[in-house]
Amino acid sequence: MYTFKKGLYSDVRIEDVFETQIGYKDGKLEQQKVRAYKGAFIRVFDGDKWYYAATTELDKVQDELVALSSMAKLNENIETHPVVAAFEVHKDKHLMFEDNSVTDIPVEKKKSVLESYFMIFERDEIVQTTCMYVDKKVRKNFYSSKGADLEFDNQTTGIGIRCQFSIGEEKGSESFSKAFTTFEPLTNLWDFFEDEVKKQVDYVKHAENVQAGEYTVVLSPMATGVFTHESFGHKSESDFMVGDETMAKEWQLGKMVAAKGVTIVDDGNELGSGFVQFDDEGTKAKKTMIITDGQLTGRLHSAPTAVALNETLTGNARAMNFEFEPIVRMTTTYIDKGTKKKDEIISEIKEGIFVDTIRHGSGMTTFTIAPNRAYKIENGKITRPLKVSVVTGNVFSTLDEIDGISEEFELLSFVGGGCGKMEQYPLPVGFGGPFIRVKKLNVQ
Repeated sequence: MYTFKKGLYSDVRIEDVFETQIGYKDGKLEQQKVRAYKGAFIRVFDGDKWYYAATTELDKVQDELVALSSMAKLNENIETHPVVAAFEVHKDKHLMFEDNSVTDIPVEKKKSVLESYFMIFERDEIVQTTCMYVDKKVRKNFYSSKGADLEFDNQTTGIGIRCQFSIGEEKGSESFSKAFTTFEPLTNLWDFFEDEVKKQVDYVKHAENVQAGEYTVVLSPMATGVFTHESFGHKSESDFMVGDETMAKEWQLGKMVAAKGVTIVDDGNELGSGFVQFDDEGTKAKKTMIITDGQLTGRLHSAPTAVALNETLTGNARAMNFEFEPIVRMTTTYIDKGTKKKDEIISEIKEGIFVDTIRHGSGMTTFTIAPNRAYKIENGKITRPLKVSVVTGNVFSTLDEIDGISEEFELLSFVGGGCGKMEQYPLPVGFGGPFIRVKKLNVQ
């Protein structure tokens, strides 16, 4: 389709995007936006430097290739350059969402499904409600001077609702969100929303202040997912350690970094927010075992980082959109399921904390989770709701302190927000996992 200059590596990524955003505040429509656009990201590599351009004028892509190529130095050995040699070459069409495309659903139907849930939130305890419907479908074409000719798509659609609660002197807030790769599951969220509202009303009414200290803590799949993503997933993005000998030594493959039984995975093949059939260098999605039974066995790569560390491609070179170059990013990251029942994990605790939902999490070497709903565990049972500001710990110490992993397991997808790295925010990702028990964490 394009003419690529000999003596250089070049690739073109074209994105055809459709998206919908519908927003209500206290039942009144505040936003309704439907738009479609196309753009292209163009790269040229001469073995020494990369040259980039982005454009929304697709008829100018060839001109951009010529302009970038004129700035580069021809290299007769470019095809044997390690990075160029590492790039995968696919000539395929993988269109999964042609028959279930959000582009075929009228905006009035999308509004109607969102509005159908409003009555659940019409309660005296709820003083403000913000409701959002979001969908996005991206169809990509990827071409390279190595011969790649690839077409694939991805799609997400979801509903997010945020409520402010006020019960007497007590106040609180919570967000309820679900996202899928097709529209139909959004029509059947009644039980989920009703259950979450009841839990939150009870929590606001009865939550007591926690007594700060060290506790055995059980994390829900949501909390497990955020812990895994924030504290360990980012440390697995290998661009952090290229050129950093101290970090590379700390992260030597084969090293025991977690308790036996702990396995952490990143997999772009999992349907949901982090679903990526191919990354933005044309690499097919992989299932990467980051930790296997406590041992560090892998990390996440783009082609340049894989070559720099003498490892294999993992399909994690992702860009937020066509305006950005691909960098190493997670897809769907999770702790794998264990063998214990959730109830068994909790029944073995004399005194502890259960973290159910969270507001946010952050961290690299030391992580912080800010719970939104947490509960006391007493004599093997979840008892009273507690107000907890933060749960903190050292990443490696915490991984080593995990002594219970449930067979119950859930991967989660949300709308609103996303993962941030450098200037590329928000990027959709998935996360989740089992219920996990950590022997000792600081709770405030």
